[in-house]
Parts: sequence; structure tokens; C-alpha cells
Amino acid sequence: MLAFKGMAKQWESLVETKQLHQLSLNDGLNLLLQAEADHRQNNRELRLLKAAQFRYKASVPELKFSAERGLNKEQILALSTGAYLEKGQSILITGATGCGKSFLASAFGHQACTQGKVTYYFNFKKLMFKLKTCRLEGTIARQFTKLAKADLLIIDDFGLQVLDHQQQQDLMEIIADRHARKSTILVSQLPVSCWYEIIAEQTIADAILDHLVHTSHRIELKGESRRKLS
Repeated sequence: MLAFKGMAKQWESLVETKQLHQLSLNDGLNLLLQAEADHRQNNRELRLLKAAQFRYKASVPELKFSAERGLNKEQILALSTGAYLEKGQSILITGATGCGKSFLASAFGHQACTQGKVTYYFNFKKLMFKLKTCRLEGTIARQFTKLAKADLLIIDDFGLQVLDHQQQQDLMEIIADRHARKSTILVSQLPVSCWYEIIAEQTIADAILDHLVHTSHRIELKGESRRKLS
């Protein structure tokens, strides 16, 4: 049995409001088809948002732009169009604890979901633990494939500790798989200039940062912790 819930709901509305017989066949059919398309798009957006598992429920219209905070309205609105996603470009968000980095990353992720993009949000430590678990379960190849195919991968809290050898290898594989194909948002308290020290192994650091830095959009947030101000 075919399920056209959007059409069914619109049909019921037309009947209840007695508009059904006021429409031509062509207008009525267009109305029903549009209702079904909207219904399916809304359902897909809800599925994408649920699968993403964002840290915050955030959206671009909720952002408060301020030059003092390093939040440039023109840059944010340009990125919110999703053009960077189509080009496989990355975004690097840095700043002190509590200045709104995770909220901004979540807002970008939410916007990507509304544009129909498959998005995943991970805390770096939890992502590394997940990969470790998948390796023990023999599903690591499948997990890397899943991460590689995501239109947008957000990795939060990067740089809280120096990476061990396996973490270096895993991060390099993730970034290399996505380079120039899919977009990554990396969020860190540390400025990009300090990332070499966090990755630790120079050859691997060169490879990762070469893929990330040169074609990325940079956002450096400033100011007092928003948590203290709230």
C-alpha cells in the first residue's frame, strides 16, 4: 500500500475547508503534490537531525553577531548557504572555553540538515573511543566508510590532549578520506598554530593540516565565556 501522508493531510484540509471544488484539476493536483513533497522533505530533515546528535539545539538565526566576538555576519551567512559543502571545504572554529564554538558548529550542522545533507557530530574523545570499539568488534572499515560518506562531519573538543599513535592514524585516515570531497568542521580551544604539538608526529601533522588548513574557512571566536554571562 502506497503511503502519501502529505497528500492525505492536504486532501482532508481541502475537504474540511470546502475548497476542494473551487480548484481546477491542475491546481488541485499541484497542491497535493507540493504537500507530499513538503511532507517528505520535513521527515528527511527530522531524520537527519536525529542522526546527527548535535551537542546543542542551535540554528543560524539564533546567532548573535558581534565583531568583538569574532562572529562576522557576512562570513556566517555566506557559509550558511551551504556553498562550502558543495566544494568539500572545511571550517576551523577556535576560541577559549565557553565562547560559543560548539553552539556555532551545531548551528552550521543544523543548517546542513535543512539542506538535506547527512551530518554527524562527535566529541573528539568519544569519536576515538567509538573507533577503538569498532576495531575490537571488527567493524572499523564500515565505520570509516560511514564517516567518509557524510556530507558534513563535525569534530568538537579537538586538542584537549596530545594524540597517541592510533589516534594520529585514525584522524589522518578520516581527514584524507574526506579531503576535497566532503566538508569537516573542527572545533578547538587551541589556535591552529598549536595543532602540530597536539598531533605530535610531524609527518602525520603535516599531512592532516595540509588537507585542512589551506582551503578552510577560519573562525576565531573571542571574548568572555558566554556561560559566565548567562
